[in-house]
Amino acid sequence: MDITFLGTGAGVPSKKRNVSSLALQMLQERGSTWLFDCGEATQHQILHTNIRPRKVEKIFITHLHGDHIFGLPGFISSRSFQGGDSPLTIYGPKGIQAFLETALAVSGTHLAYQVEVMEVEEGLLYEDDHCTVHCHKLDHGITSYGYAIQEHDKPGELLVDKLKEEGIEPGPIYQQIKENPVVEYNGKKLYREQFIGENKAGRKICILGDTRSQESTKDFIQDADLLVHEATFAKGETELAYSYYHSTTEQAALLAKKANVGMLILTHISSRYQDDDIDALLQEAQSVFPNTKIANDLSTFQITNMR
Repeated sequence: MDITFLGTGAGVPSKKRNVSSLALQMLQERGSTWLFDCGEATQHQILHTNIRPRKVEKIFITHLHGDHIFGLPGFISSRSFQGGDSPLTIYGPKGIQAFLETALAVSGTHLAYQVEVMEVEEGLLYEDDHCTVHCHKLDHGITSYGYAIQEHDKPGELLVDKLKEEGIEPGPIYQQIKENPVVEYNGKKLYREQFIGENKAGRKICILGDTRSQESTKDFIQDADLLVHEATFAKGETELAYSYYHSTTEQAALLAKKANVGMLILTHISSRYQDDDIDALLQEAQSVFPNTKIANDLSTFQITNMR
């Protein structure tokens, strides 16, 4: 599982940073990719990656400001011409369905696949055999959400030494024990729980939309392996960040520290900060929460279990 940032700028595109979008690639886990936000030119950014639009299974929109949604009609239209015929589900705040229906109807766009649009509220959005997805309302100028993807715990490793002690040599029986609660072997019942180690904790990834710093978010992101948080402004711009419903580098780092997350990645960087400023922004956050990164466009990070 890894995460690729397709756009990391705030508000408007710049020469170095496109507007907001990122891809969570789960090719080994579920053979698909999820997008989070889809700002203008997202599909252009995808051309510089190994992401396949036909593999995009879900799109989660954090809020309806243009720098987070203006690329959506173009992406879903182009997906029809790029081998995409599998269903696509789009999640977002109230209004996302009207936005898409209007854009597609006015442009005369016809899709070659089924699109389901789900307007979200706080709570559980989705669950399957692999993970759950919850959303949490943030503090922004319009309704904005954060999303938490929690993998289910995985069964522990097979205790091969213990099996051999019982006289059970390697073979198909090992796979049978892993897959079944009880297995008959040479007239003896073998219980899986006796030959499997402790469960491996599933990874937790939290991706937040634009937001002021707020204490109530701590419980939502608690113990996440990865937190993606906006950092529109530098440490000394707290009042400006508040007035524009955004966060500073320091505020994002403080939240990560309080919530005991594994890694913090900052995005949504204002165009007022140039290349020479990025190291200073990073140091501001790392002085509070050392395991912090600042994403650049097309940066990719592998998501590991930090627990």
